[in-house]
Amino acid sequence: MSAVCRKAKLEDVEPLYQMIQGYAEKGIMLPRSKKVLERQIGEFVVAESEGQVIGCGSLCQLGSDLVEIRSLGISEGHKGQGIGSMLVDSLLEEARRRQLPKVMALTYEVSFFIKNGFSVVEKEIFPEKVWTDCIHCKKQHACDEIAVLKVLN
Repeated sequence: MSAVCRKAKLEDVEPLYQMIQGYAEKGIMLPRSKKVLERQIGEFVVAESEGQVIGCGSLCQLGSDLVEIRSLGISEGHKGQGIGSMLVDSLLEEARRRQLPKVMALTYEVSFFIKNGFSVVEKEIFPEKVWTDCIHCKKQHACDEIAVLKVLN
């Protein structure tokens, strides 16, 4: 079974919502409403196999030279098959296309990001992220996510 990566479409909102909600319920991803997903659909890529959405990820521009990978997830049963790396590659390509040289993420899956060329950095170097999202997060003062950064060349 092979997966393909493509830009998300409005028809993908429901499977995106279900996948992100599953991660959000485990406390490892911020929830996104269907309305927000509809509004931000152009920022998402999906991995698809046999007509099913099996993975997703999005980019969020935080500054003039900084973009964040967020909402990166893979359906159960499809992990460990390179789909996450395929999604990250697609998102990095989009960042290059937009000429945004710094790509960051907050993650619990540090080894995955290191394998994909990211380095662990201090969260505090991203004030744009802190003021955009962290102020709304219930883990704001006890964040246990690790910041990673990749500088594109």
